[in-house]
Amino acid sequence: MPEGHTLHRLAIDLTDAFGGSVVAASSPQGQGRFEDGAAQLDGRELIAADAWGKHLFVRFAGTELVLHVHLGLYGKLRIAGADVLPDPVGQVRLRLVTTDRSDGRVTWADLRGATACELLTPEERDALVARLGPDPLREGADADPDRAWARIGRSRKSVAALLMEQDVVAGIGNVYRAELLFRHRVDPFREGRSMRVGRWQEMWADLVELMHLGVAVNRIETVRPEHEAAARAAAKQYEGGRRRRSGLSYVYRRDGQPCLVCGTQVRTEVLVARNLFWCPRCQPRFRSRAQR
Repeated sequence: MPEGHTLHRLAIDLTDAFGGSVVAASSPQGQGRFEDGAAQLDGRELIAADAWGKHLFVRFAGTELVLHVHLGLYGKLRIAGADVLPDPVGQVRLRLVTTDRSDGRVTWADLRGATACELLTPEERDALVARLGPDPLREGADADPDRAWARIGRSRKSVAALLMEQDVVAGIGNVYRAELLFRHRVDPFREGRSMRVGRWQEMWADLVELMHLGVAVNRIETVRPEHEAAARAAAKQYEGGRRRRSGLSYVYRRDGQPCLVCGTQVRTEVLVARNLFWCPRCQPRFRSRAQR
């Protein structure tokens, strides 16, 4: 599933491609699943798009309704341009098109396979956002780490489980979860309530930086400069020399491979229905004083 940086990148790209332009909206091969919604957007000016966690919101002139998209596991939103608009391919839930450009080229965006593609009232949008935790990629109160700490600091759940809950932190997925815990040498099975607030503040600051980098380069990059050479060599060895389409990682999808830092074999285990990756030496099991 795309993580938060992807949705924020899409919001920027949608605004750059369509912001201030009148768009034609249709649901050409969406099996009728968004025909009424597309008809309500057709012929309107796209104002701007923004994201909160894994949710994308697009505003249009002349209506209070907001387009809400959640890509889910299989959703894709492709933005492209050409001299001639191509026919839609596959089950396109929503197509946005504009020729309102100085060069006369056609710009379009095709949405396929999304879990959610719907029009929300302002109240419905606010209610959805109210269920989400702070987003490291937003500003001000929307990105308040203390809101997340209020949940983490008193929970008996593991830190790894808490980081995957969108009402704790919005936008973190399996990759950022594993990599953030590794970078801070945190035992993923440690109870949230055993954490210190100072450690969480350090993790949050790092997460903000990592996710902003993800938006800028449009992929997840978590390996520090001093480990990049080892990471690239490992990727080449274990991927048969194929070019990586994603960023380098410390532990994510590196189960059975040697840790880039200590050489210990990276482990994996299913936690909350997702594969968790960690290094048992760099992230040793936490033992409270009562357990020692």
